[in-house]
Amino acid sequence: MLTLSKARKIVDHALERAKGLNISVSVAVCDPSGRLIALNQMDGSVGWETDRSSIGKAVAAAITGRPSDRLFEEFDRGAVRIPTYNNVFPPRGQRGGLPIVEAGVVQGGCGVSGAPTPERDEDCASTGIAASVEGRTNPPRPTVVPAPSPW
Repeated sequence: MLTLSKARKIVDHALERAKGLNISVSVAVCDPSGRLIALNQMDGSVGWETDRSSIGKAVAAAITGRPSDRLFEEFDRGAVRIPTYNNVFPPRGQRGGLPIVEAGVVQGGCGVSGAPTPERDEDCASTGIAASVEGRTNPPRPTVVPAPSPW
């Protein structure tokens, strides 16, 4: 289950990646039905439209279980139906949203918007998801126990 704590971790790691790329973005995480769980924007992000775009990308990835830019493929196949009463923010078929999958089950979606390119948006989303799903960004460092002092 995608908890608020896990959603915040995804957002935090995505924002950390954006900061490392020297870009300002908005990051959204939603559950499998498209309900918003977490949203955060960096100082300097463009504005409300950036927020709406990140949410729409997260919704698209969550409801299809695929990257957000593949939304229209799913519509064309008839694989996705969106009850309008469930989605305050309509899904967006733009690159930058990825599904959050654990143990083969779609738990939700993460959408990022505001980077100069859609590839950078997606990079930030991917980094956030990977860090949270694995629980850390890097393997744990070995604990070094100092030798006892002879004095």
